[in-house]
Parts: sequence; structure tokens; C-alpha cells
Amino acid sequence: MAALGSKLAQLQSKACEATRFVAKHGCAYHKPLMEKNKHHVVDPPTIQKCQELSRQLFYTRLASLPGRYEAFWKELDSAKLLWKNRNNLKVEDAGVAALFGIELYAWSCLGEIVGRGFTLTGYHV
Repeated sequence: MAALGSKLAQLQSKACEATRFVAKHGCAYHKPLMEKNKHHVVDPPTIQKCQELSRQLFYTRLASLPGRYEAFWKELDSAKLLWKNRNNLKVEDAGVAALFGIELYAWSCLGEIVGRGFTLTGYHV
């Protein structure tokens, strides 16, 4: 429990440090960012306009579902075809598939480490 208390104090210290940095340098970052991206800002920036844009984004994403659904089934059919013709696979294709599988496993392990609070101990190997 003492370790948790020290981690909490450490986190609080880092949060205070980040708050001071943002308070000191925030405006210097905000002004150029807004100048650079002013063509994206809707004028006037009201709550109603934000809610309208939120609804537009939601329904635009909803409208893209049929295309995504169709693309998913095309990819699945392609994978089935590759599996059916696996005897004709080249070594390069098998190597790419193996590297992809290794990458997925590595991302899974990294997610597990992050989920455990960036600790490398306590794993059952």
C-alpha cells in the first residue's frame, strides 16, 4: 500500500508540473495553432453550432457503415481465397503474414504492460 501512496504522490507532482507548464506556455502554443487552423473554425463558435456539427459527424459516420460493411466482406473473401490457395503461396507472402502476426502479438503484449501500469513484474510465464 505504501508503494501506491508514493506512486500517487509522484503522479500528483507530475500533474502539478504539467499544469504550471501549460499555464506558462499555453497561450504561446494556442495562438499560432488557431491562426494556422482558422479555416476549420466555424463562426460564430456557439454551443448550438457545436451540437449541430456533432450530429453531422455522427450521421456521416453512420452513413459510412454500409461501405465499411462491404469492404469487410471483400477482405474476408480475399482471406478465404488465400487460405483456399495456400499451396500456391510464395515465401514472401508467408513472411509478410508471419511478420503481421508477430506485430499483432507485440501490440497485444504492449497493451497488457500499459494496462498493468507499465510494470514488467507479476506476469505468469
